[in-house]
Amino acid sequence: MAKELYHQLNPLIRLKETELLTPEVFQQLIDATDFKKIVAILTPTVYGQYLTADFQQDFEKSLNQELLTTFEELEKAAPDANLVWVYTMRYTFHNLKVLTKAYYVGEDYDYLYLPDGLYGMDELKHAVETGKSATLPEGVLKSIQEVKEGMEESRILQGIDVIYDRSFLTEQRRLGEALGYPELLEEIIAFIDLTNLITALRCLQQHRSQAFMSTVLSSSGSIEKEVLMRFAESDPQHLVAFIRNSSYGDLLAPAFESEEINYGKLDLIKDNYLTQMFASAQTTAFGPLPLLAFLNAKDIEIKNLRLILVGKRAGFSKSQLQERMRMTYGV
Repeated sequence: MAKELYHQLNPLIRLKETELLTPEVFQQLIDATDFKKIVAILTPTVYGQYLTADFQQDFEKSLNQELLTTFEELEKAAPDANLVWVYTMRYTFHNLKVLTKAYYVGEDYDYLYLPDGLYGMDELKHAVETGKSATLPEGVLKSIQEVKEGMEESRILQGIDVIYDRSFLTEQRRLGEALGYPELLEEIIAFIDLTNLITALRCLQQHRSQAFMSTVLSSSGSIEKEVLMRFAESDPQHLVAFIRNSSYGDLLAPAFESEEINYGKLDLIKDNYLTQMFASAQTTAFGPLPLLAFLNAKDIEIKNLRLILVGKRAGFSKSQLQERMRMTYGV
């Protein structure tokens, strides 16, 4: 796809970048001593439209609506809607997990649905129930059918997560290759590698079987699955030693500073690393990077806002909030 197709989209992205909350605003929110001050800080921002009397109790709905509005606007403006979906796909698979579990246990999990800008709740429910869809990609439908077959053999709900997580990474790699942008494919492969490494460490920490580890790891990254499988059922520190000598060693080293692996820090490092990979988009005039960078920035912004609002309600200290914050755009 020619990068010149973005000559109309990228000026829109640059305009929307000016609406993102700055690090200074986030610091003000962290420093706010009560909810009234938070409202005062957010009033002149794009979130001002959501500051109703119910916002404090129902902010999740407002944050989800802001994401949906952003995704839908950019999906319509992008030369190829798949460029938005390559980022929002994580929400599609989250929704499939939620709606599939709801279907099999007979409960209502609609409140856990997160908008992806492309596939509505009713559409996904129909696919989960029937295994058919006129709009979902073939790979996604295949994973839904695989889940149905698995649930017919065993009613173990964990199998739903395993199948969808693996399918998500496979679909990411497929779409990255199909779209044909080397910089995008590089980001996707790094995301898969980091996900695989963190997943493998968790498997070893939880004493998972070799068969389980083989099932949950993806074959779509740059680190061969067979290489990671050599560490199955061994001490996690053996895998840590391998990671330290890999291309991701310096990146993940802060999570290995103590005897215990810091999984919270691993997830934070992964998010921040992917944000940094998009940094070049701030000086890129053409191509998909500015769009993807903005989608990432908006997603991180929502995560940080949610963290602050939940943390304030739970009584988190300023330092507890700051250490959990994801890297914001431009930092």
